[in-house]
Amino acid sequence: MLATELKADFLDSEIIDEVARRLQLPKEEVEAEDEQPGSLLARLLVALGSATSEPLIPPEATAWTPPNAGPEFDTRKAVLQITQHVIEEAARVGNVVIVGRGGAYILSSFPGAMHVFLRAAEAIRIKTIMARFNITSEEEARRRLKQTDENWTSYIKQVYGHDRNHPAHYDLVLDTGRLGYNATMDAIVAALKRRNPLT
Repeated sequence: MLATELKADFLDSEIIDEVARRLQLPKEEVEAEDEQPGSLLARLLVALGSATSEPLIPPEATAWTPPNAGPEFDTRKAVLQITQHVIEEAARVGNVVIVGRGGAYILSSFPGAMHVFLRAAEAIRIKTIMARFNITSEEEARRRLKQTDENWTSYIKQVYGHDRNHPAHYDLVLDTGRLGYNATMDAIVAALKRRNPLT
């Protein structure tokens, strides 16, 4: 909705598409790896063997290890590096809405970026998951919610050293459950139009 209102590009699953294109791998494999690490990452160094791009991850940062990842999961920095390049390139091009994947940290010093954290009460989120994914079991929706939250919290903590829920990382923190989608979008658009940073 926001991208449409701003006449902007929308980068969410497109990040996966671009990573897949650069690695010359099927989108489905990259998409599966985005939440469930496995054999794809063992192939990344081969796919990136000749790549010499400078890492965007600080050398002291530990690589992200998702919950229950196996010990062979040792090439994940390559995926993070490509994802970071894709996000930075999209931001440099201009008018774009980027969802997740550490965008608030990757673009923390990017002058034109506005960082927004959307939250809602657990009950609202569970209902939304059930509707969006056609799930009839509240318990299954709660399990998915918990797993996703744990994965992203772990990812941001290990890669960037931050608590993704901390409001200091964002320009706006909005409760979509209380505001609804239209008012949330209106608040973001108003902030974009009227922002005037203090220096």
